[in-house]
Amino acid sequence: MSRELQFLNVIALIKQSRANAIKSVNAELINLYWNIGSYITVQLANAQWGEKTVDELAEFIKANHPELKGFNRRGLYRMKQFYETYSNSLFMSAALTQTQSIDNKKDAIVSLAMTQFIESNIRETILTKISWTNHLTIFGRCKSDEEREFYIQLCIKENYTVKELERQINASYFERSMLNSSIFPTVSGILPENFDTVFKENYVFEFLNLPEPYSEKELQKGLIQNMKKFLLELGKDFLFVDEEYRLQVGNRDFKADLLFYHRNLQCLVAFELKTEAFEPEHLGKLNFYLEALDRDVKKPHENPSIGILLCKDKDTEVVEYALSRQLSPAMVSQYTLALPDKKLLQNKLHELFEMWENRMEEEK
Repeated sequence: MSRELQFLNVIALIKQSRANAIKSVNAELINLYWNIGSYITVQLANAQWGEKTVDELAEFIKANHPELKGFNRRGLYRMKQFYETYSNSLFMSAALTQTQSIDNKKDAIVSLAMTQFIESNIRETILTKISWTNHLTIFGRCKSDEEREFYIQLCIKENYTVKELERQINASYFERSMLNSSIFPTVSGILPENFDTVFKENYVFEFLNLPEPYSEKELQKGLIQNMKKFLLELGKDFLFVDEEYRLQVGNRDFKADLLFYHRNLQCLVAFELKTEAFEPEHLGKLNFYLEALDRDVKKPHENPSIGILLCKDKDTEVVEYALSRQLSPAMVSQYTLALPDKKLLQNKLHELFEMWENRMEEEK
């Protein structure tokens, strides 16, 4: 092993240790905010405190411990809201472990006698895996346990910044994903099992700001120029390979619009762009590209390449017919240049849930 490689190993150890320290500090901070929110909730519920007492607490902290930041009135009420949002949620009830602090056992007993407050330990739950600022966005904007858990898990997986998280909520990622999972099984029999968690039936490219009409070349150029935002919409496991990727077959050259590699699926992903509605013949070219990629580009250890046909519009029944005898792993997705109507998607999702509930009732 070279000396430089040995040095790099030391650097890797340092970076990993720092990352672990940050995670540990974050877990401790979230656990603290949970317990402060719990304490305030208990005091108010037991009529030990009035509404103005929280203001007095904020002023007390400011006057006596000015070095403690984030504990003003607004911050304290957010901690209360954080606790109340998740304390009765289904996905937290199984994970929550009530513990009494060993180090402060005597104080805890006195406190319990007066306030019926029990310190909680949520350090090992998913709530401590994301930042407080991401939590503020999630429990401030999401309306259900399912939606909140979805975005928490997404933040853990993708390591989202607040700005990236807000964009996904604005783009109705939760609603689209739920509707997505109910549609894919009818057309994706030859695709990987977790295909519907990687690819979407509908993509949102609101960041392009393309004037109508626009060409496929302008669409491609816009996506390349906004690659960071494009990757956010695709998912962070996608790695960009090239635009107009050259494929030589026989004595002719062909070009795939956009080529990516997906780390988790371990395969090449070719995107073919269309500024018109889906037509069955569009799949012919995409299949040709996938065959060329698998024969000449794919590594022996990699999985078969996947093709995504991005169209401006599509008829679901036409797509299903076109894909029914498809031999290559491919799908047809629709894109829009504007943020979706969140209320419309929520209504569709509500209708879908009602349909599932009715079906379950009929099966009983």
